[in-house]
Amino acid sequence: MRSRISNRYVPRRPSRHTVRLSCQVVRERDFKLVADEMIEISDGGLLVVPQSRILTGETVLLSFMAPFTRRFIDAEAVVARVLHGRRLGDAGPSVGLCITEMDEADEALIRSQLAYLPAAPPRRRYVS
Repeated sequence: MRSRISNRYVPRRPSRHTVRLSCQVVRERDFKLVADEMIEISDGGLLVVPQSRILTGETVLLSFMAPFTRRFIDAEAVVARVLHGRRLGDAGPSVGLCITEMDEADEALIRSQLAYLPAAPPRRRYVS
């Protein structure tokens, strides 16, 4: 007997990679600098260290140098998650960005460079 779940397509989550790079993340509505350091990257988004408060759902513009290259990447993203750093195991406050618009060549470059970066450790899931 086949399991019903085996017939469903379950999309693979993008793998996260640890990296410490400088970046510039500015809020689109007032062009205020929100973050200047990236701590994780995946092919779908970034985790950055915030300098000022930002809300989930806000649109931001980001610019950073691709890992192991001298090429700057410009993209548009949406704040997907705000981590306040209060839970056990959190490294501190951070903001998860989901990239919404990026040049195809830049996207391919990022995907090719991810293989050379160490994988981020899995985060502890909290069930309430």
